[in-house]
Amino acid sequence: MPTNGLHQVLKIQFGLVNDTDRYLTAESFGFKVNASAPSLKRKQMWVLEPDPGQGTAVLLRSSHLGRYLSAGEDGRVACEAERPDRDCRFLVLSQPDGRWVLRSEPHGRFFGGTEDRLSCFATAVSPAELWTVHLAIHPQAHLLSVSRRRYVHLCPRDDEMAADSDTPWGVDALVTLVFQNRQYCLRACDSRYLRSDGHLVWEPEPCARYTLEFKAGKLAFKDRDGRYLAPAGPAGTLRAGRNTRPGKDELFDLEESHPQVVLVAANHRYVSVRQGVNISANQDEELHHETFLMQIDQETKKCTFYSSTGGYWTLVTHGGIHATATQVSANTMFEVEWRGRRVALKASNGRYVCMKKNGQLAAISDFVGEDEEFVLKLINRPILVLRGMDGFVCHRRGSNQLDTNRSVYDVFHLSFSDGAYQIRGADGAGGAGCRCSSPSTADQRLPGTTRFGGEPRAAVEGKGMTWAGGGARAEPGVPPPPPRMRANNALYIHPRAVACPCALQRPSSPASPHPPATARVRSWEIASRVLGFSP
Repeated sequence: MPTNGLHQVLKIQFGLVNDTDRYLTAESFGFKVNASAPSLKRKQMWVLEPDPGQGTAVLLRSSHLGRYLSAGEDGRVACEAERPDRDCRFLVLSQPDGRWVLRSEPHGRFFGGTEDRLSCFATAVSPAELWTVHLAIHPQAHLLSVSRRRYVHLCPRDDEMAADSDTPWGVDALVTLVFQNRQYCLRACDSRYLRSDGHLVWEPEPCARYTLEFKAGKLAFKDRDGRYLAPAGPAGTLRAGRNTRPGKDELFDLEESHPQVVLVAANHRYVSVRQGVNISANQDEELHHETFLMQIDQETKKCTFYSSTGGYWTLVTHGGIHATATQVSANTMFEVEWRGRRVALKASNGRYVCMKKNGQLAAISDFVGEDEEFVLKLINRPILVLRGMDGFVCHRRGSNQLDTNRSVYDVFHLSFSDGAYQIRGADGAGGAGCRCSSPSTADQRLPGTTRFGGEPRAAVEGKGMTWAGGGARAEPGVPPPPPRMRANNALYIHPRAVACPCALQRPSSPASPHPPATARVRSWEIASRVLGFSP
């Protein structure tokens, strides 16, 4: 059974980029390190750990190897220490432009270099010793103020973002970290960026870019004037304060953003807990009482639904469904069956959840009919970041193609209609987006359905949908080819790949060991939480 991980702090993984835009890499062979990789993959991911001795030094552990970076007295560096020793201790010196300098604490030398010529023997800082921090986590999350224990959310009436919410409920609590010019922007759910003076703007201007700093596993955001974002005043308005050093007020946790959904029953009304513990389809508008946090168990692929009143859906006597459980158990787990644009929910008693005549939900049906089908709508991803097993999805410059192995990402827009979705690029129909068309209906947009999988993930599929050129194109009457590599490095995947844990897969051919640069796919993962690239 899954644990009650409603507020899971994300484990911060990152890549280090040198002055020549190459990533620090830990190799399996000989446990050597180099700076030759042009993109962020598994071998380029690192975790910052505090020194067990409670000092100011930190440890750099390779996510790929599980071993620690070390620097000897002679300047030789390696990533072979299974347990941290004296040579594994480094001091992180933040520079005015936000980049890091790593200095060996016991030897006092600086770490840097290019390609396979890395060492920790420099006595002064040059461009070769400067490293840019690039987060490797999925950039859509919730932001929690450490000092106030309140979540940051968008306040559209006041035109600001504030840390004053007890729970990260609804779309307003979604924050997207956007990597721009070696710095990060905070993007609200309405696509606006937070400026250091607290105002929201539509473009990622210099005043809306921040340098990330880590302190005791927490994040701090430093603006171009060296000041840090912090909640201010009774309302907790987020803006840069006076402090030039991060204290408790300037620290934040990044928490996993689970899918939040609303369900519409056959009577065209929203499922709600507004009336009490009973779950009924009797509301005409979607507010907090009609929103449920959906978690997926990685082992069973079953789901739990958590309400804004603080209880899980649970099966009770005579098949009733109440929102009263405080712990996850077998009775709180529901199997989701995807039926086109509708879903059916099967409870732990083996029966389907249906809507009774009075609108209440109960797991009493042996078969699926109209009363057992629901429309499931994802509400907290109006903008989304797509990620496959080899990297993020990003629009290729000078082309209408989408790369699927990038360390940077594009932010797409998601719109919903009757159980299906449309995915658009930042420039709408003219750019990279989800477009399902045939030669006779080239401009017709057809939606794709969303299926949630494990970890939690979802796949988007349409009728014969293929991502190619500017979007997805239908191939009516043409059977899909099996997954294989083509001469142009395009990877084709069958539409039913949504049943796989990962919709994007490497080719199995040993002659093609490298990930595809451009993929034409029939289904995508939308990962609401991925702590690094999928293995």
